[in-house]
Amino acid sequence: MAKVISTLFISADGVAEIDPDWHFPYFDENMGRAVTEDYNAADVLLIGRETYDSFAGAWPDREAAGGDDAPFAKQLGDMRKVVVSRQPRQFTWRNSEVIDGDLVDAVAALKADAGIQGILIPGSISVVQQLLAAGLVDELRLLVHPVAARKGRRLFDEGDTAYHLAVTATEAFPTGVIRVIYTPASAPGKVGYDEVKEQVPAGK
Repeated sequence: MAKVISTLFISADGVAEIDPDWHFPYFDENMGRAVTEDYNAADVLLIGRETYDSFAGAWPDREAAGGDDAPFAKQLGDMRKVVVSRQPRQFTWRNSEVIDGDLVDAVAALKADAGIQGILIPGSISVVQQLLAAGLVDELRLLVHPVAARKGRRLFDEGDTAYHLAVTATEAFPTGVIRVIYTPASAPGKVGYDEVKEQVPAGK
């Protein structure tokens, strides 16, 4: 079964809507390596409409320009891109298609497709939120920037149920960015103060 991976640049206060002013100063070779690893783990991109429009408005031209980022631009162009949109669309970027039917049902079908190894969701906050709620995200790969953005859309919206996560990998970069990979986890047992009071500092 294919793994669904969400990859996001995120601020210390949980804002996943990128502002170039707080994002690009922290982008270095370490972050580039991490992003490369994320994209190499998948053969399908699942993208929200706004993210797709941003990508399609930049990467085909970068591929054609033949600059330093052209190989990555070609990799993106060659990948299958499934776009989440409520409206029919005509695509100019190769290997692009609109999602067929309900998002949750369509992603469940993609996960079950034996011909797919990995499904990567870059950005696309609303898509990630819906798939988290449906229990379809297998990994959250977050690049946490050492900045409190204080404005912008946050990854975790309000809801009645907490998301419990297990940390499978961490890495600190010289810039202060921390890479954290989470997987879904079961909720811990209910614990109150009486169960933890022996761990409270004894004082002096």
